[in-house]
Amino acid sequence: YKSLKEALLHGGLANDVKVNISWIEAQGLEWPACSGELRAYDGILVPGGFGKRGVEGMIHAIRFAREHRVPYFGICLGMQTMVIEYARNVCGLEKANSTEFDNAAPDRVIYKLRELKGVDELGGTMRLGAYPCRLAEGSFARQAYDSAEISERHRHRYEFNREYEQILTEHGLRLTGQTPDGMYVEICELPGHPWYLGCQFHPEFKSKPLEPHPLFRAFIGAAVAHRSERAAAVPKTLEAASTPSLSEEQQYLHAG
Repeated sequence: YKSLKEALLHGGLANDVKVNISWIEAQGLEWPACSGELRAYDGILVPGGFGKRGVEGMIHAIRFAREHRVPYFGICLGMQTMVIEYARNVCGLEKANSTEFDNAAPDRVIYKLRELKGVDELGGTMRLGAYPCRLAEGSFARQAYDSAEISERHRHRYEFNREYEQILTEHGLRLTGQTPDGMYVEICELPGHPWYLGCQFHPEFKSKPLEPHPLFRAFIGAAVAHRSERAAAVPKTLEAASTPSLSEEQQYLHAG
């Protein structure tokens, strides 16, 4: 994850902040106990990867980010688990999964690339290289890139299953990035959330210190805003806690 770490630091440079990165072992996260640990963070990122180890923990972290309005950035596997979480906890598809983790799942919202059906897992089984992507107006991605079409590098063998597009979008998920031919979903977002975006490609591959990647710049910017909002809320909370209500004053008088 060297390129990922550097891209996060580049995003910090673009926002004039130092980014402190904490690596969390997803396999140890349980719901709802993980909420206590995750409350400390200003943003949550789930990176790319393969295999089922820690996936349920990732899904719990994504749920926390969605429900508590914490900026979330999912990359490759991080977008796929974002879709699984939404299908389970918002759309009511409790057994939704990826065929990578459970090929017998009743609701396979993520499945193997269509051109790889029937191909084993050995060599040449991934979608690799740069591909174009069109961005929807009014999306987090469109705002970050300030462009209608982009090109990003890919490295994956599973994709969004369009058979579930209707139920997911009817429940609020927005598909904001797609290939020009409409075949692949490249970006998913949640409108109304401060910043909640998953992309199938790997933006960290194109980030540079003097040219921070737009999505990392936007993600860190959202995390900074979230941190500021939390800091501003603390004095109000303390003030409210230090000002007794009428019933508390009565209790104090009675105790005296």
